[in-house]
Amino acid sequence: MPRSKTLKLFLMDGEPSGRIKCSLANWTGIAYKIPRTSLDKCKDMDILKQSGVYFLFGTNKDDDAVVYIGQAGVRKNGKGLLLRVQEAHPSIDYWTETIMFTTSNNSFGPTEISYLENRFCNLAIQANRYIVKNGNDPNPGNITEETESELEEFIDYAKIVMGALGHKVFEPFISSSPESEAEPLLYLEYSGSKATGKRTSDGFVVLKGSTLNPQITKACPKRAIKDRNKYAELIDETYTLTADVLLSSPSAAASFVGGASLSGNFKWKDENGVSLGELEKMSK
Repeated sequence: MPRSKTLKLFLMDGEPSGRIKCSLANWTGIAYKIPRTSLDKCKDMDILKQSGVYFLFGTNKDDDAVVYIGQAGVRKNGKGLLLRVQEAHPSIDYWTETIMFTTSNNSFGPTEISYLENRFCNLAIQANRYIVKNGNDPNPGNITEETESELEEFIDYAKIVMGALGHKVFEPFISSSPESEAEPLLYLEYSGSKATGKRTSDGFVVLKGSTLNPQITKACPKRAIKDRNKYAELIDETYTLTADVLLSSPSAAASFVGGASLSGNFKWKDENGVSLGELEKMSK
């Protein structure tokens, strides 16, 4: 069981939509969540002249969540993170806010930030919640076993902080938490489609290996058609999902799978054939 944690959030501008400093008990790391429009307010913050790793968050033209992950070392002019974030990033079309990680004791050197950038980038790709805009896989560098252990501990804390600041960039669609484990697997069969899914705190996940109905009916909701287009790269030539897909609700997931207007509460059933709607009634 994960242990309880104490986070400190400091609203630097006195409002939740402004700059936020986040620290965690017994952790040397510090995170800053800063809207793009507030970067000029940070020019006198010496801690943002240190080395660290930064994340740029935004959306693309299809309204998909995107992230760019980078590193920043201290330059000859004495500037680090803030200056790097303010520079042009052609890999990401437009970003709205950044989250920067550094340490209270300025302990990151070039090797440490290279390792962190590589690990953060690969963790984000594995989670598959955001489109990662990094063009190349960052070089992890060469580190000792001792340093690797310390940095992996830093990463564990950074995951908690990132989630608390509103970005689940490292979290898989289906977690290993007790709450998630208690949710049953659900199954759907409709017009040749055969899918497995699960409810989560974020919506409904259709699992990798599920097969979709190749046909789209006239009554298929526009949202389902949009989702089919959005996840087209994850649907192979046999209409089988090559990765987990998160949808907004059981009905959205059912329509996505079946290519028709379907009720998720009626179509999704457990291994005993009990519908999701009946399961919810039984749990009350």
